[in-house]
Amino acid sequence: MSAIRLLVLGAVRMHGRAHGYQVRNDLEYWGAHEWSNAKPGSIYHALKQMAKQGLLYAHEIAPSTAGGPPRTEYEVTGEGTEEYFRLLREALVTYDQRGDMKTAAVGFLVDLPRAEAVELLRERVRRIEEWRTAVLKHYVPEDGPEQLGHIGEIMNMWVHTADSEGEWTRGLIARIEGGAYTFADEGEPFVGILAEDQENPYATGEPHPGDRR
Repeated sequence: MSAIRLLVLGAVRMHGRAHGYQVRNDLEYWGAHEWSNAKPGSIYHALKQMAKQGLLYAHEIAPSTAGGPPRTEYEVTGEGTEEYFRLLREALVTYDQRGDMKTAAVGFLVDLPRAEAVELLRERVRRIEEWRTAVLKHYVPEDGPEQLGHIGEIMNMWVHTADSEGEWTRGLIARIEGGAYTFADEGEPFVGILAEDQENPYATGEPHPGDRR
């Protein structure tokens, strides 16, 4: 499961309507280019593909008075909204050792009702514990990683990672149950997007050719 679809749908949805450069700017602002495959080329490709698939509606905007080609603004369709929430819910409960989906999902967590977010995170804990139990059928932490040669270090890492993930997830559940953050059923959640004229301090470089599409 690729994080790019979730990230792009989430960014467009936050704006209501957004062109490619806005989406790229937001994802760079979130640091997504460092922890996912959200590079300029993949962002513009995802926008075009999801427009073809009916998940985004493409609005052709007239060129400016200074000239240049028309720019495309994207808007999430009803089908795109369904896909966004499907990806978000799936990413929250899936434990597959990939950090990009988990990170993207946490960034959009408040788009869900508080009770549902807690329920999904509890399911995540259950799956982490289930996965850890499966590893322990082949590896005994008390005996140390040497029992399986240097390959035992891999299973040792898996167990430690599962323990850390479980502890972090349980802590997040406790904070949410304690009233932290504003969720979708409680008002306007925090939206961390850049305004049209706001400078991005984390911009990675020159505009991409797709910035005017």
